[in-house]
Amino acid sequence: MMKVERLTLSVEGNTKEVLHGITTQFKQGEMIGLVGPSGGGKSTLLRCLALRDPWTGGDYSWDGKKVISGGGKGSQKYRSKCAYLEQNPSLNPEKTALKNVLIGQVGQTSWIRRMTGMVRSDDYMGAMDELEKFGLLDKAHVKAGKLSGGERQRVAICRALVHGADFIAADEPVIGLDPKSAENVLGTLQDLCKNKGKTVIAALPIELAERYCTRIWGLADGKIELDVTGRRLTESEKRSIDLI
Repeated sequence: MMKVERLTLSVEGNTKEVLHGITTQFKQGEMIGLVGPSGGGKSTLLRCLALRDPWTGGDYSWDGKKVISGGGKGSQKYRSKCAYLEQNPSLNPEKTALKNVLIGQVGQTSWIRRMTGMVRSDDYMGAMDELEKFGLLDKAHVKAGKLSGGERQRVAICRALVHGADFIAADEPVIGLDPKSAENVLGTLQDLCKNKGKTVIAALPIELAERYCTRIWGLADGKIELDVTGRRLTESEKRSIDLI
């Protein structure tokens, strides 16, 4: 169980508050769709939950253990358990899908491996296994710059899993993708929750959140105004988060 209490984030020298005392909790195996108007704080909330940005105030605990107390960014121990998927995955376009999975993100791989590209055989097999699970085995030796948008997102997911992520925060992971690619990416995330016990929170268009997610958060003006099980939202619920 992950518990958030009074999460606050201020910017511009602490003069502008963009997240306002958010309190919520979520558990292993949930796939939460984050919906709301542009500028409502979705990306900011995801970055905070994934421990990519420091909190101005609030407490964050995982299974009863404090990750953040009174603000801050959390320890490397917990950051390594989180993955943040951007709209455009930060893959090296000149390296193959396999290399991108193996090398991973800065801070999750030793400096000598980042400098030399050396990998252990068990790392290699683990990466190939993940690529195969996500239908990317035939793309393992293709440069990331040659992959489609959906393939790049799935490579980024593989990388997160190989490096031990239990929680994935995805910031509009299907924006700009064709319907089939979007379906593949969301199906992959859904499978991770159902069958691997991972936790996913993804900023999504409302119709996709309704279709794929077990729970929906509606964020507006830096506050969670709606928290319901995954289903079709009513007109009044959409109005409550400024979506109509």
